[in-house]
Amino acid sequence: MPTFLAPSAPLTVAVIAFDGMTPFHLSVPCLVFGEQFDEPGLPRFSVRVCAADALPLRTPAGFNITPEFGLEGLHGADIVIMPAWRDDCSAAPEALVAALQAASARGARMVGLCLGAFPLAQAGLLDGKSAATHWGMADQLAARYPKVKVARQVLYVDDGGVLTSAGVAAGLDCCLHLLRQLAGAEVANRVARRLLVAPHRQGGQAQFIERRCPCPAAKGASPRCWPA
Repeated sequence: MPTFLAPSAPLTVAVIAFDGMTPFHLSVPCLVFGEQFDEPGLPRFSVRVCAADALPLRTPAGFNITPEFGLEGLHGADIVIMPAWRDDCSAAPEALVAALQAASARGARMVGLCLGAFPLAQAGLLDGKSAATHWGMADQLAARYPKVKVARQVLYVDDGGVLTSAGVAAGLDCCLHLLRQLAGAEVANRVARRLLVAPHRQGGQAQFIERRCPCPAAKGASPRCWPA
Protein backbone atom coordinates (compact mmCIF):
# COMPACT_ATOMS: atom_id res chain seq x y z
CA MET A 1 0.00 0.00 0.00
CA PRO A 2 1.32 3.50 -0.77
CA THR A 3 2.92 5.61 1.93
CA PHE A 4 0.24 8.24 2.34
CA LEU A 5 1.90 10.72 4.64
CA ALA A 6 4.79 11.66 2.37
CA PRO A 7 4.19 15.38 1.65
CA SER A 8 6.75 15.66 -1.18
CA ALA A 9 4.19 15.04 -3.94
CA PRO A 10 0.40 15.37 -4.03
CA LEU A 11 -1.63 12.27 -3.35
CA THR A 12 -3.78 11.51 -6.38
CA VAL A 13 -7.44 10.86 -5.59
CA ALA A 14 -9.30 9.35 -8.55
CA VAL A 15 -13.08 9.74 -8.28
CA ILE A 16 -15.10 7.67 -10.74
CA ALA A 17 -18.03 9.32 -12.51
CA PHE A 18 -20.60 7.59 -14.70
CA ASP A 19 -23.70 8.28 -16.73
CA GLY A 20 -26.75 8.91 -14.55
CA MET A 21 -24.89 9.57 -11.32
CA THR A 22 -26.32 11.92 -8.70
CA PRO A 23 -24.26 15.12 -8.40
CA PHE A 24 -24.27 14.97 -4.59
CA HIS A 25 -22.38 11.69 -4.57
CA LEU A 26 -19.75 13.08 -6.91
CA SER A 27 -19.40 16.24 -4.83
CA VAL A 28 -18.64 14.49 -1.52
CA PRO A 29 -15.05 13.32 -2.20
CA CYS A 30 -14.36 16.44 -4.27
CA LEU A 31 -15.33 18.67 -1.33
CA VAL A 32 -13.38 16.71 1.28
CA PHE A 33 -10.17 16.22 -0.71
CA GLY A 34 -10.36 19.32 -2.90
CA GLU A 35 -9.21 21.75 -0.21
CA GLN A 36 -5.51 22.55 -0.34
CA PHE A 37 -3.42 22.73 2.83
CA ASP A 38 -0.37 24.97 2.74
CA GLU A 39 1.10 24.09 6.13
CA PRO A 40 4.46 22.26 5.97
CA GLY A 41 4.24 18.53 6.54
CA LEU A 42 0.61 18.13 5.50
CA PRO A 43 -0.29 15.98 2.50
CA ARG A 44 -1.55 17.63 -0.65
CA PHE A 45 -4.27 16.12 -2.79
CA SER A 46 -4.82 16.16 -6.52
CA VAL A 47 -8.40 15.15 -7.37
CA ARG A 48 -9.13 13.56 -10.74
CA VAL A 49 -12.70 12.91 -11.85
CA CYS A 50 -12.57 9.92 -14.19
CA ALA A 51 -15.42 9.02 -16.56
CA ALA A 52 -16.42 5.36 -16.78
CA ASP A 53 -18.84 5.99 -19.67
CA ALA A 54 -18.87 7.94 -22.93
CA LEU A 55 -19.09 11.72 -22.60
CA PRO A 56 -21.01 13.76 -21.77
CA LEU A 57 -22.21 12.13 -18.56
CA ARG A 58 -25.85 12.91 -17.85
CA THR A 59 -27.15 13.57 -14.35
CA PRO A 60 -30.75 13.42 -13.09
CA ALA A 61 -30.37 17.06 -12.00
CA GLY A 62 -30.78 18.40 -15.54
CA PHE A 63 -27.15 19.04 -16.49
CA ASN A 64 -24.26 17.07 -17.95
CA ILE A 65 -20.68 16.75 -16.77
CA THR A 66 -17.56 16.27 -18.87
CA PRO A 67 -14.66 14.98 -16.76
CA GLU A 68 -11.14 15.62 -17.95
CA PHE A 69 -10.08 11.98 -17.51
CA GLY A 70 -11.34 8.59 -18.54
CA LEU A 71 -10.51 5.36 -16.72
CA GLU A 72 -6.86 5.91 -17.62
CA GLY A 73 -6.94 8.49 -14.83
CA LEU A 74 -6.88 5.64 -12.32
CA HIS A 75 -3.31 4.82 -13.37
CA GLY A 76 -0.97 5.89 -10.60
CA ALA A 77 -3.76 7.06 -8.29
CA ASP A 78 -3.07 6.61 -4.58
CA ILE A 79 -6.77 6.51 -3.69
CA VAL A 80 -9.64 5.36 -5.91
CA ILE A 81 -13.16 6.35 -4.86
CA MET A 82 -16.24 4.67 -6.31
CA PRO A 83 -19.24 6.88 -5.46
CA ALA A 84 -22.79 5.55 -5.19
CA TRP A 85 -23.54 3.31 -8.16
CA ARG A 86 -26.77 3.28 -10.16
CA ASP A 87 -29.94 2.76 -8.14
CA ASP A 88 -30.77 -0.48 -9.94
CA CYS A 89 -27.33 -1.84 -8.96
CA SER A 90 -26.85 -3.14 -12.49
CA ALA A 91 -23.57 -4.77 -13.43
CA ALA A 92 -20.67 -2.38 -13.92
CA PRO A 93 -18.97 -2.30 -17.35
CA GLU A 94 -16.10 -4.72 -17.72
CA ALA A 95 -13.68 -1.87 -18.40
CA LEU A 96 -14.54 -0.32 -15.04
CA VAL A 97 -14.22 -3.64 -13.23
CA ALA A 98 -10.81 -4.25 -14.81
CA ALA A 99 -9.65 -0.74 -13.88
CA LEU A 100 -10.72 -1.26 -10.25
CA GLN A 101 -8.92 -4.60 -10.10
CA ALA A 102 -5.75 -3.13 -11.58
CA ALA A 103 -5.75 -0.21 -9.13
CA SER A 104 -6.21 -2.54 -6.17
CA ALA A 105 -3.52 -4.93 -7.41
CA ARG A 106 -0.90 -2.19 -7.48
CA GLY A 107 -1.78 -1.06 -3.95
CA ALA A 108 -4.19 1.87 -4.30
CA ARG A 109 -6.51 2.55 -1.39
CA MET A 110 -10.01 1.58 -2.55
CA VAL A 111 -13.14 3.35 -1.35
CA GLY A 112 -16.79 2.56 -2.09
CA LEU A 113 -19.42 5.09 -1.01
CA CYS A 114 -23.05 4.02 -0.59
CA LEU A 115 -23.92 1.74 -3.56
CA GLY A 116 -20.32 2.04 -4.72
CA ALA A 117 -19.80 -1.20 -2.81
CA PHE A 118 -21.50 -3.07 -5.67
CA PRO A 119 -18.83 -2.44 -8.36
CA LEU A 120 -16.11 -3.18 -5.79
CA ALA A 121 -17.82 -6.46 -4.93
CA GLN A 122 -18.25 -7.29 -8.63
CA ALA A 123 -14.50 -6.80 -9.02
CA GLY A 124 -13.89 -9.27 -6.17
CA LEU A 125 -12.29 -6.61 -3.99
CA LEU A 126 -14.66 -7.25 -1.08
CA ASP A 127 -14.33 -11.04 -0.99
CA GLY A 128 -13.83 -12.12 2.62
CA LYS A 129 -14.06 -8.53 3.85
CA SER A 130 -16.62 -6.63 5.89
CA ALA A 131 -18.39 -3.96 3.86
CA ALA A 132 -21.12 -1.37 4.29
CA THR A 133 -23.69 -0.04 1.86
CA HIS A 134 -27.05 1.72 1.98
CA TRP A 135 -29.28 -0.13 4.44
CA GLY A 136 -32.00 -0.50 1.81
CA MET A 137 -29.68 -2.52 -0.47
CA ALA A 138 -27.73 -4.50 2.13
CA ASP A 139 -29.72 -7.70 1.59
CA GLN A 140 -29.24 -7.47 -2.17
CA LEU A 141 -25.48 -7.00 -1.76
CA ALA A 142 -25.32 -10.06 0.51
CA ALA A 143 -27.43 -12.18 -1.84
CA ARG A 144 -25.52 -11.24 -4.98
CA TYR A 145 -22.04 -11.47 -3.45
CA PRO A 146 -22.09 -14.13 -0.69
CA LYS A 147 -18.33 -13.83 -0.10
CA VAL A 148 -18.86 -10.29 1.24
CA LYS A 149 -19.49 -9.87 4.97
CA VAL A 150 -22.19 -7.21 4.80
CA ALA A 151 -22.21 -4.94 7.86
CA ARG A 152 -25.80 -3.71 7.93
CA GLN A 153 -25.74 -1.45 10.99
CA VAL A 154 -22.64 0.69 10.58
CA LEU A 155 -21.78 4.01 8.94
CA TYR A 156 -18.52 2.83 7.39
CA VAL A 157 -16.07 -0.06 7.49
CA ASP A 158 -12.30 0.00 7.03
CA ASP A 159 -11.13 -3.52 6.25
CA GLY A 160 -7.75 -4.40 4.82
CA GLY A 161 -7.18 -1.36 2.64
CA VAL A 162 -10.79 -1.18 1.40
CA LEU A 163 -13.11 1.43 2.89
CA THR A 164 -16.88 1.32 2.34
CA SER A 165 -19.70 3.48 3.65
CA ALA A 166 -23.41 3.34 4.23
CA GLY A 167 -25.77 5.49 2.22
CA VAL A 168 -25.72 9.11 1.10
CA ALA A 169 -24.49 11.37 3.95
CA ALA A 170 -22.41 8.56 5.46
CA GLY A 171 -20.09 9.09 2.51
CA LEU A 172 -19.03 12.35 4.16
CA ASP A 173 -18.20 10.51 7.38
CA CYS A 174 -16.23 7.93 5.43
CA CYS A 175 -14.20 10.51 3.50
CA LEU A 176 -13.52 12.52 6.66
CA HIS A 177 -12.34 9.30 8.35
CA LEU A 178 -9.86 8.75 5.52
CA LEU A 179 -8.74 12.39 5.62
CA ARG A 180 -8.21 12.03 9.37
CA GLN A 181 -5.94 9.04 8.73
CA LEU A 182 -3.93 10.89 6.11
CA ALA A 183 -3.71 14.41 7.51
CA GLY A 184 -4.68 14.16 11.17
CA ALA A 185 -7.67 15.14 13.28
CA GLU A 186 -7.04 18.89 13.16
CA VAL A 187 -7.24 19.03 9.37
CA ALA A 188 -10.28 16.71 9.24
CA ASN A 189 -12.03 18.84 11.85
CA ARG A 190 -11.28 21.98 9.84
CA VAL A 191 -12.85 20.52 6.71
CA ALA A 192 -15.86 19.24 8.68
CA ARG A 193 -16.34 22.70 10.17
CA ARG A 194 -16.31 24.27 6.71
CA LEU A 195 -18.90 21.74 5.52
CA LEU A 196 -21.01 22.19 8.69
CA VAL A 197 -21.06 18.48 9.46
CA ALA A 198 -20.12 16.48 12.54
CA PRO A 199 -16.31 16.40 12.84
CA HIS A 200 -16.26 12.69 13.62
CA ARG A 201 -18.84 9.94 13.75
CA GLN A 202 -17.59 6.48 14.67
CA GLY A 203 -17.92 3.96 11.88
CA GLY A 204 -19.76 1.52 14.13
CA GLN A 205 -22.61 3.95 14.74
CA ALA A 206 -26.02 2.70 13.58
CA GLN A 207 -27.21 3.93 10.19
CA PHE A 208 -30.54 5.05 11.61
CA ILE A 209 -32.74 4.71 14.69
CA GLU A 210 -36.51 4.40 14.42
CA ARG A 211 -37.81 7.40 16.34
CA ARG A 212 -40.78 9.63 15.81
CA CYS A 213 -40.09 13.35 15.50
CA PRO A 214 -42.70 15.54 17.20
CA CYS A 215 -44.64 17.83 14.88
CA PRO A 216 -44.50 21.51 15.89
CA ALA A 217 -47.76 23.28 16.69
CA ALA A 218 -49.31 25.04 13.73
CA LYS A 219 -49.75 28.34 15.59
CA GLY A 220 -47.84 30.20 18.22
CA ALA A 221 -44.59 28.29 17.84
CA SER A 222 -41.54 30.22 18.97
CA PRO A 223 -38.56 30.59 16.63
CA ARG A 224 -35.82 28.04 17.25
CA CYS A 225 -32.13 28.36 16.59
CA TRP A 226 -29.66 25.53 16.16
CA PRO A 227 -26.06 26.58 16.84
CA ALA A 228 -23.52 25.79 14.15
